[in-house]
Amino acid sequence: ASGAVHPMLSEAVIQFQAQAFKEIMPAGGPVRTAIMGKETVDKSQQAARVQDFMNYQITSVMKEYTPEVDQALYYLGYGGSVFKKVYYDAQIGRMVSKLVLPDALFIPYNGSSVLSQCPRITHRISMYENEYRKRVVAGEYLDDSIFGDDGPLILDDIQSSIDKVVGMSPSGDTEDIYLLEMHVYLDVPGLEDEDEDGEPTGIKLPYIATVNESSGTLVGLRRNWAEDDDLKNRIEYFIHYVLVEGPGAYGLGFVHLIGGLSKAATASLRQLSDAGTLANLPAGFKAKGARIADDDRPIQPGEWRDIDVGGAEISGSLLPLPYKEPSQTLYAMMGFMVDAGRRLAGITDMQVGDGNQQAAVGTT
Repeated sequence: ASGAVHPMLSEAVIQFQAQAFKEIMPAGGPVRTAIMGKETVDKSQQAARVQDFMNYQITSVMKEYTPEVDQALYYLGYGGSVFKKVYYDAQIGRMVSKLVLPDALFIPYNGSSVLSQCPRITHRISMYENEYRKRVVAGEYLDDSIFGDDGPLILDDIQSSIDKVVGMSPSGDTEDIYLLEMHVYLDVPGLEDEDEDGEPTGIKLPYIATVNESSGTLVGLRRNWAEDDDLKNRIEYFIHYVLVEGPGAYGLGFVHLIGGLSKAATASLRQLSDAGTLANLPAGFKAKGARIADDDRPIQPGEWRDIDVGGAEISGSLLPLPYKEPSQTLYAMMGFMVDAGRRLAGITDMQVGDGNQQAAVGTT
């Protein structure tokens, strides 16, 4: 009956989020420079200028960077994987580093957590129709006349669960346009890779193909290598952050590591709460002939109520159900599960920066 949830999982996620944010975003800014080769006065001054400029860009110009890093760390601790997309946005005239959730980025079945080794990366982008129109006018996308009312918004299970947690619900038809931005290798007719003799080699080159999800129309195709790059290497836009490397392409988060223990601790907590409630509010059976005044009203603390049992003993007419006090064994077992979960979560939070004198040298 109890609806209490043990905070073990939330505690591990928030603790990781707070500690990681403190390390990644210090007061002086997140960027530190290192001088390669022999250190000179000119190199030191240049490194200082680069460091100051990048910290200014990230902390002052890129307003979305700090809150999205904080949010990314929460998703990273919970689910084990989160992505950042770093690129130059011509609409706002500066670099951006946008948060991309795992349910909006798709890689092949046999893909790798190292995204540069994935032959195909698909980013599902949602934008308002007016934003799409601005990018059409700027020449970024083609004008797709098929866009219009796509009907009622259909949410997937992940988005529905998130909406339930934050207390939101869709208000009707959505104004969003969904695009599939695919970072793929293509052999485009007329733009084939050629050898020294001008003959096609059949090698696929990196492109960014953007497709309207609702209509399947190709609305954008862009070269994805530097114009002066003779090797035509793909430009990487995405960075994959992993909490713990797992058997697949995505990482393992605390929900995978201690999710089972968290569910068991929640079940134990609810059983203990229910047992205490039943022990404090006893119920049972009474003889059919016994008459109790105001028997439909609960007895208040300190109240004495008349009962007519016809000369028999009251204990012979009333039989309370054998409810027990909360079990000390169950309480101890819940404590064991919580300690085990905290130890496992603490492995990923080892603070090597604090200079723990008791840690082994190899471990540090």
